[in-house]
Amino acid sequence: MGQDHIRYDILAQDALRGVIRKVLSEVAATGRLPGDHHFFITFLTGAPGVRISPHLKAKYAEQMTIVIQHQFWDLKVHDTHFEVGLSFSDTPERLSIPFNAIRGFYDPSVNFELEFEVPLIEEDDQSAEITAYPVEAVAAKPETEDEAKSDEEKKQGSVVSLDSFRKKH
Repeated sequence: MGQDHIRYDILAQDALRGVIRKVLSEVAATGRLPGDHHFFITFLTGAPGVRISPHLKAKYAEQMTIVIQHQFWDLKVHDTHFEVGLSFSDTPERLSIPFNAIRGFYDPSVNFELEFEVPLIEEDDQSAEITAYPVEAVAAKPETEDEAKSDEEKKQGSVVSLDSFRKKH
């Protein structure tokens, strides 16, 4: 079989990130979440373009998960990233998160989840390009927000990787 000059893996990754961009854009346009929808978004704190306070970066050196539900403000969605205001221990923070830094997106109200294989970045390797391979999984809904799932619990769902569909040379 020939070489994939179209790069379907990258197109699929961009399309899945586009789902997140579209959902957040609709929330930004209305200023509220529809129905019971809310989002857990996990991202790499050291990825290029991530802007968080030094306090949050120190507390979450590799990755963190934010919840967009009741108390968020000034959500702005751009082509490559989104910005949101959130409160951490009663301290307002402004975060800017590139879509390429996202490792996971989960809406527990409908058991919808997207996971991306984004490699952790070494501190001295900040110029490295992040490449992600999309994985879609469906997992059980937590009973309450306080019972947010751990990575192990997420892995219990069925996972399909695009790598399994790629032709080998």
